[in-house]
Amino acid sequence: MLARNCFVLLVVASGTVLTIVSFSLQFFSEITTTPVVEEKPLQAANGAVGVSQVKSRKRVFPVPQTQNPNPIHEAVGYCNIPNRTEQAWEGHSPADYTLLSVQIMIRHGDRYPLYSIPKTKRPAINCTLSITRNPSHPLLSAFISHMGQGGRGHWESSLASVPRLPNHSACEMGELTQTGVVQHLRNGQLLHQAYQHHRLVPSNWSPRQVWVETTGKSRTLQSALAFLYGFLPEFDWKKLTVRHQWSALFCGSACDCPARGRYLEEEQRRQYRLRVADAELDRTYADMARALGIPTRNLRAANPIDSLQCHLCHNLPFPCASMKDGSAGGCLTTAQFAVIRRQQLDDEVDRRRAGLYRKYAILAMYPYLNKTAGKMERLAKAGKQAAKARGDDVFTLSSAHDLTVAPLLSALGLEEAVFPPFAARLVFELWKSPLGTQAEKKRVLRGEKLKVRNGGYFIRLLYNGEDVTFHTAFCSSIVRSASQPLCPLKNFLSFVRKDVLVVVNATSYQEACFRH
Repeated sequence: MLARNCFVLLVVASGTVLTIVSFSLQFFSEITTTPVVEEKPLQAANGAVGVSQVKSRKRVFPVPQTQNPNPIHEAVGYCNIPNRTEQAWEGHSPADYTLLSVQIMIRHGDRYPLYSIPKTKRPAINCTLSITRNPSHPLLSAFISHMGQGGRGHWESSLASVPRLPNHSACEMGELTQTGVVQHLRNGQLLHQAYQHHRLVPSNWSPRQVWVETTGKSRTLQSALAFLYGFLPEFDWKKLTVRHQWSALFCGSACDCPARGRYLEEEQRRQYRLRVADAELDRTYADMARALGIPTRNLRAANPIDSLQCHLCHNLPFPCASMKDGSAGGCLTTAQFAVIRRQQLDDEVDRRRAGLYRKYAILAMYPYLNKTAGKMERLAKAGKQAAKARGDDVFTLSSAHDLTVAPLLSALGLEEAVFPPFAARLVFELWKSPLGTQAEKKRVLRGEKLKVRNGGYFIRLLYNGEDVTFHTAFCSSIVRSASQPLCPLKNFLSFVRKDVLVVVNATSYQEACFRH
């Protein structure tokens, strides 16, 4: 697989007003700032691995380069084409550790562009599902059939009318493609294999043990269902409730945060200054517009990177202008696409230097992080068996967008991780160590619950199957060793409740949001 790296773009929506924003290494897409409608390791029989095997073996962060990265290679990595054997590090831990819960944030799979390029034909992609068309998956046929029974499930009212499968022979704007479905069937199946030894979700799971939430976009709902089917094949629809997150930031009832918008506006201004100072980029847009016979401003407004990326991912020729006589006019080129991508890579470097995006990201994702920490703390206090008896959600799946996963990575201090490709996944695992002392064992036999502050509970973070725990802001200072193979949960709890807010010079989320 060619090296993957970052793309950035955000469209900020506040009420009914849309502001087009290009974030470094991100493609143009909508962002919601307020709620709106819209190698496989050796392992023991229980799936555990020895301490010496815990260390991540894959490159997660960019290796310093002596020359500029190839923008086209980076763009191919973003496609995340499901044509390779992938092995995941999820579910691996030192021997005898117990997995208590898993919380997953995914980005939707491959989609049709959100924008079209003036005077060019739209990419010819079929958004219906067919087992005879590539890419395919062994579960695809059964998945299609199972989705036909979706009426038995429980849907929050705003999701009831959203189609459970992509269903247009000519894709609609932003629609999930068959590639996107296959990407998440693969992801779900990978994690099914990774966690099956831990019996995280029992065969007779209760409705509250599996929590699924999604934004109102069809591509996120359909991605969630594909992932869930890969993870729990032939799941019982009657037990499933699919919940709607009104904001792409998954901020629930804590979305009102004026300071977040101010940081975003400052970031937009930084981006604008960097773009207008790029003479090569300016010449490239002018050349592209000239080839299509349109004003340069019209091409910029059409966000051509999104459509060109789609052509690349689906191995389609780059578009040409459609003439009145039906013939093809000037065409866009790979070299032009590379210039736009190069500028995005430059922007990523400048973004980390400026630090404005991380401040935005912390305020954007604090509610989600706080909710995640709360679930882990509650489950740790209860213990695995008590949690199961009470029916707590031990498996949570949140299906979102690049503009959700990207700030989440930044807020966690993983700013140099590759930008979320299609079907990216970020996994939070909660682990309990085996009882280490006779005193602890006696207390458990007496029915006492060990408190979180007494230790024994640990967190792992995995990004696209790779362990990034000790790269996070809350665990980067810890040296992984035989005596410290995982990151203590208390570090994560302290980070979320206190430490992360220091970056925005505040002691609480409310203070950070509403301080003038």
